[in-house]
Amino acid sequence: MELPAAARRSPVTWQTLLLGLGLCLLLLCVALSLALGSRTVPLSTVIEAALGRRTGAGPDAQVVTGLRLPRTVLGLVVGAALGVAGAVAQGVTRNPLASPTTLGVNAGASFAVVTAIYALHLSRPVEYVWFAVAGAGLAGLAAQVTARRAGGLDPTRLALGGTVLTAVLASWTSALMLASRRTLDEARFWLAGSLDGRGLEVLVPVWPLLLAGLALAVAVAPALNALALGEETAQALGVPVSRIRTAAALAVVLLAAGAVAAAGPVAFVGLAAPHLVRSLLGGDQRWLVPGCALAGPILLLAADVLGRLVARPSELEAGVVTAFLGAPLLAVLARRAAR
Repeated sequence: MELPAAARRSPVTWQTLLLGLGLCLLLLCVALSLALGSRTVPLSTVIEAALGRRTGAGPDAQVVTGLRLPRTVLGLVVGAALGVAGAVAQGVTRNPLASPTTLGVNAGASFAVVTAIYALHLSRPVEYVWFAVAGAGLAGLAAQVTARRAGGLDPTRLALGGTVLTAVLASWTSALMLASRRTLDEARFWLAGSLDGRGLEVLVPVWPLLLAGLALAVAVAPALNALALGEETAQALGVPVSRIRTAAALAVVLLAAGAVAAAGPVAFVGLAAPHLVRSLLGGDQRWLVPGCALAGPILLLAADVLGRLVARPSELEAGVVTAFLGAPLLAVLARRAAR
């Protein structure tokens, strides 16, 4: 599709327009997330309840403010974190199939949570969120250590190290779950990745990580554009390649650790969001990062709403929906990479 002549002359205006449209789409997803589910709430009641008006009081308003509003806020935060983490991961590794999983963050959080449930008999997400943060952070740092070389951080070794770490931790996690029926019953809901059953208190311990990760992602975005031209070209342009790679990898770890700790290892959002935004806004990281901060929650909230509707009055976890829809996407991306 060819852009209009005015858009070609003023790409900033065109990209800003697309971001504005993305924001409108995100607001629509928020409205649907508050209104739809096993109990459909009229949009007028949603607005009145969100504004705190007395006319919005009643059972429907309690559903909106007590159950769906915290769930929607969690989807916004987690989706934005996963989307931005995926954009930075693909930028620093120059790998179109990279995502937070590439650094072993999801596997580290999962192993830590299952270990805590097995050993300490924990039973609520807010109780093991700290273990998820610690496990995700340690796994991400381990992947970075294995990727170190004399000249700094090697993106190929980073991807390979994260993949190997994921395989090892996943096998250990499965062994613990098979060793205890109680652990299996308790952990499988969290491992599916879900926004349900989690209050806003799960964001309390992770919001500093998310803010720090977002700040790092914004800071390294211009330098990642130079890295896309090649390491020697980036160094010729004065980019401190080693420090930028370390900062970018740390941003991915912080964002993914906070997101996974809050909602579980939601699959494919960090992989799909950058590709979707890149097809619309191009590969400039300065536009890719804010675009993914919109596309991530759009994808996650849409998956969450779809999971509520397809099995009413029961629900499918958002992570199950994203995995089901993301598997064909991964196959398409793999074929493109092979070419």
